[in-house]
Amino acid sequence: MEITRIAPRKIYEEIADQIKQQIVSGRLQPGQKLPSTRELTESYQVGRSTMREALSMLKAMGLIEIRQGEGCYVRAMDDRELELPQFEHLFTSIEAVFELLEARKALEMANAGMAAAKRTTADLEELERILADMDSELGTEAVGEKQDMRFHLALSTATHNPIMVKLLETISAQVEVTIRESRRLQLYRDKQMTRRFWQEHKAIYEAIRDRDVARAQAEMEAHLLYVERQIREYMEKKAREKAQGKA
Repeated sequence: MEITRIAPRKIYEEIADQIKQQIVSGRLQPGQKLPSTRELTESYQVGRSTMREALSMLKAMGLIEIRQGEGCYVRAMDDRELELPQFEHLFTSIEAVFELLEARKALEMANAGMAAAKRTTADLEELERILADMDSELGTEAVGEKQDMRFHLALSTATHNPIMVKLLETISAQVEVTIRESRRLQLYRDKQMTRRFWQEHKAIYEAIRDRDVARAQAEMEAHLLYVERQIREYMEKKAREKAQGKA
């Protein structure tokens, strides 16, 4: 008799699964707007951070789109999309997390090179605005994470390839859940670390400004390797602590 270990599910996974079933069954129709985060929080009797994680997971699965300032809407999907593998339990495996980060690194390096080759003056101005906002808000966790993602999405836009933009939006939603799973890592609270992030983003920007494809890719790789190292050290430390606790 084969036994497959059942991974414990977190509250936000349960919420995401409930909403997913309503979408798949047709009770929530394509284009329909979901209740506000506040209303969902009250309905499910959970904290706002838990609800944001559930919505991030639904976005990562391609079931909803989150429109800035408007809310969350059910996406229209065909049968092929519904057959694609989902990622509800991605974060039960450390190996899977780093496979995700490896995929992100490959995509972002490609984006950096394409942006260096194809960027416009308007693209540079947008990246400069984001760097200025990032610099003024160092050490603020929620804002720091937001500005970081804003920079990478603006860079993908500078590729002038909508497929690359869509790919990054999809993988970024997965990465967002990963970072929230490692919340105590405090990537965006340590001012020294966020200063380093700012400097690394600035180096990427300068390579794109100079139209230096190879340097843009190298700076992006160095930045993401550093982020990956911080996450790996945190996760391995927690795994050791857990093992010692069971001993």
